[in-house]
Amino acid sequence: MAHSEAARLLAVWEEALTRTGAERAQILHRAARPQAGPGELPRVPVGEREADLYALRRALFGDLMQVLIECASCGEAMEFDLDAGELAARPPQRPEPLRVTADGWEIDFRLPAVADLEAAAEGAAGAEDPKAAARALLVASCTVNARRDGTEVPAEGLAELLPEQVRDRIAEAAEQADPAAEITLDVSCPECGAGTPAELDITSYLWTELDAWARDLLLDVHLLATAYGWREPDILALSPARRRYYLELCADV
Repeated sequence: MAHSEAARLLAVWEEALTRTGAERAQILHRAARPQAGPGELPRVPVGEREADLYALRRALFGDLMQVLIECASCGEAMEFDLDAGELAARPPQRPEPLRVTADGWEIDFRLPAVADLEAAAEGAAGAEDPKAAARALLVASCTVNARRDGTEVPAEGLAELLPEQVRDRIAEAAEQADPAAEITLDVSCPECGAGTPAELDITSYLWTELDAWARDLLLDVHLLATAYGWREPDILALSPARRRYYLELCADV
């Protein structure tokens, strides 16, 4: 990590420290795409945002991502490696709208954007089945045109009118068109052989790493400021190698 980025990343960490998961995703996305214009990021497809976050993770901490999960069958701890460079690859763009035809329905829809996902989650809060309610709202908000037996159907009523199997088809088509939007791995346990699905949440993964990095850096600042009386900006301006050397000298005193 270039030492010139330290102050900027600390500001990102400080802003995100007390925020919710969705708010942290927004803050980290702005850090990943600082050149984005006003209102641009909420309109980005979800898979594209995830690719941006993997690219940010790669730039900050390298390609290697170590993931630790527990076998759902026997409880064995399993560790495996992922390549952030591969996950940062942008999904190929497909012409929109996409179309699904099933059970007399013909639905033209666009891929969900970040704002769609957030609005659906908010609208489904308090529902008996929030996940199902959010998906129904998401389908309705992303529908461009809907026809049932050739008759136009307003998008506002789709959340209640669309059969479950049609919503499933739309979700499958969206997943195929934007596979990076939700990455789920099926990990085989080396002990019992059972498979465990693992959904990779790049926002949480990246935040955990950034939080640990920021706290370690602030501890370095504290130690060097105490030992030498330097100001925080001066310490952050040091390269990591020089900062580490000064810390070793402090430990030797």
